[in-house]
Amino acid sequence: MPKKKRLSAGRVPLILFLCQMVSALEVPLDPKLLEDLVQPPTITQQSPKDYIIDPRENIVIQCEAKGKPPPSFSWTQNGTHFDTDKDPLVTMKPDSGTLIINIMSEGKAEMYEGVYQCTARNERGAAISNNIVIRPSRSPLWTKEKLEPIILQNGQPLVLPCRPPVGLPPPIIFWMDNSFQRLPQSERVSQGLNGDLYFSNVLPEDTREDYICYARFNHTQTIQQKQPISVKVISVDELNDTIAANLSDTEFYGAKSNRERPPTFLTPEGNTSNKEELRGNILSLECIAEGLPTPVIYWIKEDGTLPSNRTFYRNFQKTLQITQVSEADSGNYQCIAKNALGAIHHTISVTVKAAPYWIMAPQNLVLSPGEDGALICRANGNPKPRISWLSNGVPIEIAPDDPSRKIDGDTIIFSNVQERSSAVYQCNASNEYGYLLANAFVNVLAEPPRILTSASTLYQVIADRPALLDCVFFGSPLPTVEWFKGAEGGALHEDIYVLHENGTLGIPVAQKESSGTYTCVARNKLGMAKNEVNLEIKDPTRIIKQPEYAVVQRGSTVSFECKVKHDHTLLATVTWLKDNRELPSDGRFTVDKDHLVVADVGDNDGGTYTCVANTTLDTVSASAVLGVVDVPSPPFDLELTDQLDKSVQLSWTPGDDNNRPITKFIIEYEDAMHEAGLWHHQTEVPGTQTTAQLKLSPYVNYCFRVRAENRVGKSLPSQPSEQYLTKAAEPDKNPTTVEGLGSEPDNLVITWKPLNGFESNGPGLQYKVSWRQKDGDDEWTSVVVANVSKYIVSGTPTFVPYLIKVQALNDVGFAPEPAAVMGHSGEDLPMVAPGNVRVNVLNSTLAEVHWDPVPLKSIRGHLQGYRIYYWKAQTSSKRNRRHIEKKILTFQGSKTHGMLPGLEPFSHYMVNVRVVNGKGEGPASPDRDFHTPEGVPSAPSALKIVNPTLDSLTLEWDPPRHPNGILTEYTLKYQPINSTHELGPLIDLKIPANKTRWTLKNLNFSTRYKFYFYAQTSAGSGSQITEEAVTTVDEGKMAMASRQVDIATQGWFIGLMCAVALLILILLIVCFIRRNKGGKYPVKEKEDAHADPEIQPMKEDDGTFGEYSDAEDHKPLKKGSRTPSDRTVKKEDSDDSLVDYGEGVNGQFNEDGSFIGQYSGKKEKEPAEGNESSEAPSPVNAMNSFV
Repeated sequence: MPKKKRLSAGRVPLILFLCQMVSALEVPLDPKLLEDLVQPPTITQQSPKDYIIDPRENIVIQCEAKGKPPPSFSWTQNGTHFDTDKDPLVTMKPDSGTLIINIMSEGKAEMYEGVYQCTARNERGAAISNNIVIRPSRSPLWTKEKLEPIILQNGQPLVLPCRPPVGLPPPIIFWMDNSFQRLPQSERVSQGLNGDLYFSNVLPEDTREDYICYARFNHTQTIQQKQPISVKVISVDELNDTIAANLSDTEFYGAKSNRERPPTFLTPEGNTSNKEELRGNILSLECIAEGLPTPVIYWIKEDGTLPSNRTFYRNFQKTLQITQVSEADSGNYQCIAKNALGAIHHTISVTVKAAPYWIMAPQNLVLSPGEDGALICRANGNPKPRISWLSNGVPIEIAPDDPSRKIDGDTIIFSNVQERSSAVYQCNASNEYGYLLANAFVNVLAEPPRILTSASTLYQVIADRPALLDCVFFGSPLPTVEWFKGAEGGALHEDIYVLHENGTLGIPVAQKESSGTYTCVARNKLGMAKNEVNLEIKDPTRIIKQPEYAVVQRGSTVSFECKVKHDHTLLATVTWLKDNRELPSDGRFTVDKDHLVVADVGDNDGGTYTCVANTTLDTVSASAVLGVVDVPSPPFDLELTDQLDKSVQLSWTPGDDNNRPITKFIIEYEDAMHEAGLWHHQTEVPGTQTTAQLKLSPYVNYCFRVRAENRVGKSLPSQPSEQYLTKAAEPDKNPTTVEGLGSEPDNLVITWKPLNGFESNGPGLQYKVSWRQKDGDDEWTSVVVANVSKYIVSGTPTFVPYLIKVQALNDVGFAPEPAAVMGHSGEDLPMVAPGNVRVNVLNSTLAEVHWDPVPLKSIRGHLQGYRIYYWKAQTSSKRNRRHIEKKILTFQGSKTHGMLPGLEPFSHYMVNVRVVNGKGEGPASPDRDFHTPEGVPSAPSALKIVNPTLDSLTLEWDPPRHPNGILTEYTLKYQPINSTHELGPLIDLKIPANKTRWTLKNLNFSTRYKFYFYAQTSAGSGSQITEEAVTTVDEGKMAMASRQVDIATQGWFIGLMCAVALLILILLIVCFIRRNKGGKYPVKEKEDAHADPEIQPMKEDDGTFGEYSDAEDHKPLKKGSRTPSDRTVKKEDSDDSLVDYGEGVNGQFNEDGSFIGQYSGKKEKEPAEGNESSEAPSPVNAMNSFV
């Protein structure tokens, strides 16, 4: 509260005095405090100044007041004391000043009509009420009058008077008929503010006999009715007849013509008028004009503008209303009536007066003895009100003198007040339009300090926020307040804290260390009071995971996440809002601990979703916007305009874009004549366009539809447009893919891709087919055919080039002249075989064939290439046993040489060459034979170890299945294997080629040996076969041998061997199948130094070969070499196969000799000799042989 100050001298000017004066004590609205403090009376409730009562009910005049001690009440009536005890009809409510006058049992309301004033009084002063004027409401009847019928000419003006009886309060006026239906009003017919009914001009339909004016008195809930008025509107002829017959007893509206006329005002009269209104009321200005045609009313304010937010037009512009009118609304207002024949205006001068209104009403003062104060009463009005003061209801001029007060116009100044200075002062501000009355008391109190804040109040505040600790106090004189923290702390100062005048301690930024006990101490000269409060600082509530902006498609599901962290001692609740309102009560909205899920999202679900986390101390929120999007709605209202032969304009209205801008429109068309039900893409336009100029083709029955597309997708198609049939025209294009090929040696088959119905451009689509020999001078031969795609020309020479044209035509005309294409008549088989066939053998598996080309004329067709047939020549003894298997290689183009890969070494071959065209093969060249040189042999067919003894082993073998030459000898290499599986020294032994059995002597007993065995020809060593065996044991070690034999006869060992045998059988079957599909044909070992550079492996993409090479290069072990650690030597396989040169059984070479040919499927049976590879026996087989 402000500190106290005193005047230093009486000479200080009043304005300075008021500036220095401190506002008076404020009494807290604490019930206990108010019970103990004395207080002058205060009027709390009273009846209105102008109190209109219902004479049928009891009169209740209200007057309520408060004070300490409770005030007593008294009344005056018309300025004199009203003794309520003497009137049995008047009672006063207990502990109240409200009067109840019982007029329902007896008495009349008029007896109590007058001016009443209530006074509430106690030992501290007296307060008075306003002057309450009591008047009973009145609703009188209309006076009896005889209303004559009104007859007037069509088009004349008319005013039907209402003139209702004067009532209290004034009635509400309206016009109705006998059926209680309101009469219709318009610019021509309307009711004025005075209740009269104005007709700017009458029409025949205005004729009726029941124009009735009604007056409704709301206070008494009654309606009074005037006598019906009869109006008849007639023509001029009818008017003359009526005048002659009824002039004596009929009211007649003049002899004016019913011709059109300019406006004239019916109200107000003249060119100018005046209007006065009170400030704060509604200003209503009215102008009603007559004329034919009906005038229209306009309003302007001279030298100003009408206030837009307070101006309203009523009654078809005939009434101008301005609400909350003020002095600034004074001025001249002009209404203008205008019709086709002229205009007239009327000026209304408005003056705004004002009943008194408060600028500063006096306020109650609570002062301590010796203090100063002032009551200020300021009011305004027009004219300016007069201010008068009363003390305890008595004019201050005659009130008891008080040395502490001084009156200065609208201010009473108090100096050095004492308890006897307490009183209630009234300020009255009045002018000719009303008055204001305000009560304000001066209450002088001497009270020790009191602290009204509850003891040990607990304040809980969020960290880093301001904390306010209350210390509501009262005392007179005004106490000083200090704050302390803890038991021993000093007074708190404003360097850290804020000490408010009302005793509140402010902590601008509360921290955890701000928690604790605070003590408030209030002191004045009459005593001291203190109070303790407690402060707790809590952690703030935070949203650690906020919901995020989302855009979803209609019908999908969206989830918003909102994770909240809060002080563990507080209870937090999370609420979701949509657009700051509660979520819809819809099962699609699901709320769990951290999420809001909206299922089946619709358009109305778009908006702002807010997560609100509440505790008792703070509230935080986070929002996210949900955008609901979808593909656009289909366009509609398709319209075709500017319809020309080859173009039309299509326009449409876009559908809803569903919250995603339309990026483009897609226009589709249907050809209802040729392809009904099939829609084609026509064009696309940007999403900002709603029209498109479309190019059309002739003779098409068009129907269009439009799709809209946005970022979400395409809309459904619109409804189809109307159909539009374009005129027929000649074709503008010819068939495509025109070709000429003969199917027989003596014909030419001309084919083309026909036009579709859309491209025909008209009915009667046909084709003009033309042809002639390219190299001759013949004229074009032409024929017109129906809508087909082929024409056959017969009787042509074999394989002759032709020029061909196919031109489209219809009933309107021909398409443009087409370009000629070249074709050929049919092919026949070649007549000549290639000559001078030569064979060059390159190695044991590869030979090169050369030939001379065939003359082009003898080919009689398109040269496809040359085809080589080659096969092994058979002896007479073998020919009968097997058909000859001929192999075929085809070399494309004009190639005159080629390679024959995959030959068998040491073999006799036959070969011939044939030319190939589109019809087939020509005759074969004479057979030529050639021989391949020797190659390395295959591995021996079998190797067995028999008759083992203590120091010897006997080997038996079968010769190689494919010797590939004449065997010169066998090589046997062997070495012992010790118990640790280490290999001993390798021994090399040569064996004659005619042997198939050999015994090794002087071997170590009970020792395992490994054998490597292969054959040789003059070309080199072949693949080897390996085997292992063990010499027998002596007498002393028979037991071990027995154990070995016992192991071999065990069931598990036999099962294992059976499984291995089955696996080997499966592998052999697979190899056999592969051999029958193309097999492998052995070749000599890799001969890199002699390889033909043209020989290359075939590529998969074009059937040609890359570089030719052997896949493997194995040579026999040299003496002293070691075998691999697993003590086995794998069989070397150098076999080559035609599979390595081509795909499948047939292959071909391209023109550079690369293999792209195919083996022919033609096979003749021959003796089963070939180059099948043999698998080397495994160590397990060797063990089985030994056992």
